[in-house]
Amino acid sequence: MNPPTEPSNRSSWSSYLQSLTSQGLFVDALQLCRRIHLLDLPLDRFVLPPALKACSSSPSNLPFSLQLHAYAHKTSYLSFTFVITSLLSAYVKLAAFKSAYKLFDEIPQPTVVAWSAFIAGLARNAPFAHSLSLFKLMRVCGPDFNSATMLGLLPACTQQAHLCSLMALHTCNVKVGMQVSEPSVSNCLVTAYAKCGNTALARQVFDETLERDLVGWNAMLSAYCQNGEAHRALELYQEMVAIGVEPDSVTLVCVLSACTHLGAIATGLEAHERTKRFMPNLPLSNAIVNMYARCGDLSMARAHFDEMSIRTVVTWTTLISGYGAHGHGAEGAYLFDAMVVGNIRPDATAFVAVLSACSHAGLVDKALAYFASMKQNYMIEPRLEHYACMVDVLGRAGRLDEAIALIEAMRVEPDGAVWGALLGACRIHLNVRLAEKAANQVFQIEPNNVGYYVLLSNIYASAKDHRGVAKIRALMRERGLKKPPGLSYIELERRVHVFMADDHSHPRSEAIYKELERLEKALEEVGYVRDTSVADALFGVEEERRGEVLGVHSERLAVVFGLMCTGMGERIVVIKNLRVCGDCHEMIKFTTMVASREIVVRDATRFHHFKQGACSCRGYW
Repeated sequence: MNPPTEPSNRSSWSSYLQSLTSQGLFVDALQLCRRIHLLDLPLDRFVLPPALKACSSSPSNLPFSLQLHAYAHKTSYLSFTFVITSLLSAYVKLAAFKSAYKLFDEIPQPTVVAWSAFIAGLARNAPFAHSLSLFKLMRVCGPDFNSATMLGLLPACTQQAHLCSLMALHTCNVKVGMQVSEPSVSNCLVTAYAKCGNTALARQVFDETLERDLVGWNAMLSAYCQNGEAHRALELYQEMVAIGVEPDSVTLVCVLSACTHLGAIATGLEAHERTKRFMPNLPLSNAIVNMYARCGDLSMARAHFDEMSIRTVVTWTTLISGYGAHGHGAEGAYLFDAMVVGNIRPDATAFVAVLSACSHAGLVDKALAYFASMKQNYMIEPRLEHYACMVDVLGRAGRLDEAIALIEAMRVEPDGAVWGALLGACRIHLNVRLAEKAANQVFQIEPNNVGYYVLLSNIYASAKDHRGVAKIRALMRERGLKKPPGLSYIELERRVHVFMADDHSHPRSEAIYKELERLEKALEEVGYVRDTSVADALFGVEEERRGEVLGVHSERLAVVFGLMCTGMGERIVVIKNLRVCGDCHEMIKFTTMVASREIVVRDATRFHHFKQGACSCRGYW
């Protein structure tokens, strides 16, 4: 659009300003505003909102906002609510809270629109206490709140510390019947409870909503996904489809994310089929690539990647990460190089992906070259996550001295992930002395991260250091720490089955344990010997029970159940939330020989492709 030729035509100026700000062309809008101001041309009230929106794009524009405020006061435009709300919005975006409060206090009788606009502005741009205090003041001396008030305030509830306040706001809604009559408010409550980490209350609001729209279903699906309850997300999705609610692209991104977490590839395939009517859609396509890669089917991930007409750095990074997790570091590195050749500039996340891929494949020299290129070629300062990757690369390769030297040369203070990477390398190479040094550091930085305590305990157990195991046990007890339960998932006939260690809750539990006993006997006949030394890390377990406890890790139960429920030659895919233990790793290798099956296990670290008695990880996990 060209600027109007007749400056006196104030409606043209207003329309043009609105067009510029709606397109995010704030610099152009400000230049036009200043031109009008310098020419001393009269501005009508409709020019002020887009002008103030342009001002709010940068703190340096505060002086001009004050000039526009003075002009509005001079022309009596402050009598119009939309001018006041535009000023309030600009001030809070510019963090000029004193000016905002002063303006609000000067309003003789603020309307509900003014109250709601100010509350929403504070909710987006100031600490939660500001918007909550203003809402409380509104309840005392202002008009009754409406749905706009709530829709502005509720998004400020973003952390667990806000839960009590959120529940009080929820009660306010219930008292006036707004939760039932206003689906938008209910949806906002669901999202707020999810951000505060309480999916039970989010589901309660969802269930009590009389008229659920698609936004509400998506809000509840997102709530489950954001809080690590992927199985509940898929259950809700199946319920949604069963009653005839048609999913949209937002729904399917959530569903694909849940499938990715659980390894539910059959449900993922069905969701993929539904995505076709929304294509091309970049977020959906990226989610599909990620789902296939993380569910163990790299060929499908690559096929969809190749079909995409538009690929961003996120797309490339997703596939590079997938190759790395499967142990195909060379392919991941090749893909990274192809991305660069294709003139797509790698970002910090892409470097994390390629460094991790190199780590899992033992490509030390390539990783060192990529790490050096970050600053030399792309002016990207290595972050803590990049250092953690490099310590992992060097540590896995047994170059522990170089890993220590890198940590000591870091320009930033190493965090728990950096020291944790070194601790993990000490497990691989059984370096107890260095493990203790790394553990002492990480225990200070992340004293409540139970995984590091368990890792050091496993190192002591492998070194037959029973005193060390006992020491860690006492330290964990003193700090009130417990190892998180190991969970393994397997999808069969589009239903996800969950197993825990020593689990007897499954309906077919008795048959599973009988089959496990039969399988273990068959494995022993071909040379499998249970490694009970790892059980030293299982605190409080008597010698005679160590083998028994090892025998019922969650991944064993999932693998056995998969063998029972699938046909000869079918591949079995199991997802575990923790690192697979060494003994279970050996057991599954032998199982592939006895059962003539391919078994894929995705643990917290990487994918393990077991076939004919070997694993793709080659000891790197």
